[in-house]
Amino acid sequence: MNTENKIYKQKRKRGFTLIELLLYVSISSIILLVTSTFLFSLLQSRIKNQTIAEVEQQGLQVMQVITQAVRNADSINTPLQGASSASLSLNTVVALNNPTIFDLASGVIRIKEGTGEAISLINSRITASSLNFQNFSRTNTPGTVRIQFTLTHTNTEGRNEYSFTKNFIGSSTLRQP
Repeated sequence: MNTENKIYKQKRKRGFTLIELLLYVSISSIILLVTSTFLFSLLQSRIKNQTIAEVEQQGLQVMQVITQAVRNADSINTPLQGASSASLSLNTVVALNNPTIFDLASGVIRIKEGTGEAISLINSRITASSLNFQNFSRTNTPGTVRIQFTLTHTNTEGRNEYSFTKNFIGSSTLRQP
C-alpha cells in the first residue's frame, strides 16, 4: 500500500489544479493591466511636456526677436507715444530694413523688414492671438514698448495632451545713442 500511495501522490503533483491556474492567470492579468496603464499615463505625460516645451520655446524665441529689434532700433513709428496697437513699426539703423514691422495675420506673428516679404516667427503647430504693443515712451527718454501675445498649440486631434496656451508679456527699451 505504501508504493500505491507514493504513486498516487506523484501523479497528483505533476500538474496545476484549475484553481491554481486561474489564480496565476488573474495575477498576471492584473500586473499587465497596471503596467499598461502606467505606460499609457507616462506616454501622455511625455506628449504633454513636449507640447508645453514647444509653446514656451516658440514664445521665448518670438519675444527675443522683437525685444532685440526694439533695442537695436533708432525710433518707434507706431504705436504712438502712450498708445497701443496690434502692430509695431520701427526705424532701424540699416536703411534697407526701414520700416521693420511686427504684426499678426491669420494666427501667425510676422516680421517684415523694408520692402521684403513678411516672415513667420512661429511654426505651423502654434497659433498666435492677442498681439498687442504699448508704447510707454516719454518725452526726452528712449522709447519703451510693452509686448504681449498668446500662443496656443494647435490641437487637431482633440486630445488633452496636445492642449496648451500661454500668455507672454515683456518689454524692451531703445538703446540710448
